[in-house]
Amino acid sequence: MKRTLLAAAALLGFGFGLGVSSAFAETRVVCTLATDAASGEVLVEEGDCAGRMAPASTFKIAIALMGFDSGILTSPDAPELPFKEGYVDWRPEWKQPTTPARWMKYSVVWYSQQVNLKLGMERYKRYAEAFGYGNADVSGDPGKENGLTRAWLSSSLQISPREQVAFLRRMIAGELPVSADAVANTAAITDYSTMGDGWRIHGKTGAGLPKDAQGNLLRGQPFGWLVGWAEKDGRTVVFARLIRDSERQGTPPGFRARDKVIESLFGADGAIR
Repeated sequence: MKRTLLAAAALLGFGFGLGVSSAFAETRVVCTLATDAASGEVLVEEGDCAGRMAPASTFKIAIALMGFDSGILTSPDAPELPFKEGYVDWRPEWKQPTTPARWMKYSVVWYSQQVNLKLGMERYKRYAEAFGYGNADVSGDPGKENGLTRAWLSSSLQISPREQVAFLRRMIAGELPVSADAVANTAAITDYSTMGDGWRIHGKTGAGLPKDAQGNLLRGQPFGWLVGWAEKDGRTVVFARLIRDSERQGTPPGFRARDKVIESLFGADGAIR
């Protein structure tokens, strides 16, 4: 159990009590991108928005679409799956029966894995390719055949902020090969409610470890995502932010990406009016 906890924590880089940040720790904003969903007009673009990174838990948006479209998931409250010994369990919230809404709220890795296992590799790969989701490589670690359980976790699947935004724009426009109900249910479980300056925010955080040029994980230097969309007065803005830490800090990088981008883009003094 202890080994499972430490391995998962190292992989995901959330930093829940697993490291103390130093006075010299730095967070670098890799990219902030915001686009009008309807017109495609770029409203904000800062940094390197073309470079790819593992999607980490932001891939749950895509998995949700797959699950609802295929009938594996049926509503925000169903199915409720039981926790079983041997599942990834390093957060206490993960050791509970979990619904789609709870899966998204607590970012429960094992629920993602169970949805994917029910899909099977053929459908899983077909959806990823049809979504145009980054490099759409869901094969997983070389030689391990673990794409259904690991592809998005600092493994084969890679996506840029621009590609994240393009994927979400297609979803909102109804251009993905999934049902309208699948999109509606996915929106329901990613709803942060009204935040910022009256904007209704939908989104998903993610965090993990980048790799160096040789493919080795850069442990202790996590990245964090927030991707999503915001609605106000009939207008929809799609956005992505990606950050990198120089070393592990006291709060998860995905949470810091979330809080900062909502404030900087959609707050009372935000860039988007």
